Formats: sequence, structure tokens, C-alpha cells
Amino acid sequence: MGEVRIERVVTRGFIGAGRPGMPPEGVELENNVWVVGDDSEALVVDAAHDADAIVAAVGDRDPLGILLTHGHEDHVNAAVEAAGRLDTHLYLHPDDLFLWRETHGDALPDFELEHGAAFLVAGAEIVTAHTPGHTPGSVCFLLPSLGTVFSGDTLFRGGPGATRWEYSSFPQIIDSIRARLFELPGETEARPGHGDSTTIAAERADLDAWLARGW
Repeated sequence: MGEVRIERVVTRGFIGAGRPGMPPEGVELENNVWVVGDDSEALVVDAAHDADAIVAAVGDRDPLGILLTHGHEDHVNAAVEAAGRLDTHLYLHPDDLFLWRETHGDALPDFELEHGAAFLVAGAEIVTAHTPGHTPGSVCFLLPSLGTVFSGDTLFRGGPGATRWEYSSFPQIIDSIRARLFELPGETEARPGHGDSTTIAAERADLDAWLARGW
């Protein structure tokens, strides 16, 4: 057993194929998949596009579960295959099951996430924070021992996640970020579902600019 560490796996794939307003092949996206663990065990955060890459990143470690930040296709489209090949469990907040079903139909996750749900990997605790706004069931995962939050599509470098859908809410995502993320130490590293990481302090400084622009 070694020291707990975080690994970033960047995956690419197409979403929205065949949907109205989308190109026939869909739209290509690049996602971050995060693997937390040591030499013996690992937890996966999100399961985007490429089950092969996720399985390879876990390797021969004991896979303790796949934690999903929300139900959008690009974060869950490799979840069922990856979980099956790793023989592990899937965790999703129940408020996002309607989105999950758009991708996976009746093949449901194994367990429902709730605010405060905690997981232990390599002696480090990961705690679930419900952060609705991008989607109703969006969550972030706090890893205090490594000064990290896995922020999904709730918080990026440069602002909050998109709220353009009828089930989304800009005021709600701002409330979530204020209540759940901006209370964290400023040096906490936010590792999002897409793009580069940032810090809580860097994003907190721009809150007024987000409010002024409205997104």
C-alpha cells in the first residue's frame, strides 16, 4: 500500500449522435476522468467515452467504485461497460436518473448518492457534496487530505458550468458554489470534468463578474 494520489485520464468521444440539431455523428468532446488511490486500490470519478482507458488506468488495483458527478451523456457513456469490466459499483445522485436513462435506459446505477455520503480509498476520505444547478443531481467530491475537490461540471477555470437547459438554473448553481465550494480553503484545487484545474481562491475572486454577465 502506498501514498494516495490522483491521476487524470483525458478521454475523447462523440455525444448526441442522431439527436435533433446535432450533426449525424454527434459532437466531439474531451473529458477528464479522475482516478484516486494508491498501488492497491482505486476510486474512479466519472466514466467518459473510453472504457478501455478507464480500465487501463485502474490496472490491477482493487476498484472500489465509479462515482459520477452527474448524469450527462459525456460523463456516463462508458460507465456501464467500465463497471462491468472492473466488477465494481456505480454511484449517481437520483435526481439525475432521468438524464442517465437517456444514455443507458433501464441499466441503472447500483447506488444512489446523497449529500454527505463518504467513501474511503487508500486511507483518504472522499465526501459527496450535492451541488445542483448544472443538473438537478450534480455533485462534487471533496478530498480534504489532498486539498482537492472534483468539481464535475459545477465549477471550471473561468466560472460555473452551463445552465442552458430547462432543468438547469444559474441562480441555483451560484448558490451551490457559494455554499459548498467557496467555503473550502482558498488553496483547494478544483479538478473539473473538462479542461484544466483551478483553485477556489482564483474562482471566488471572479464571482461578481459571473453575476454581472449572468452565466
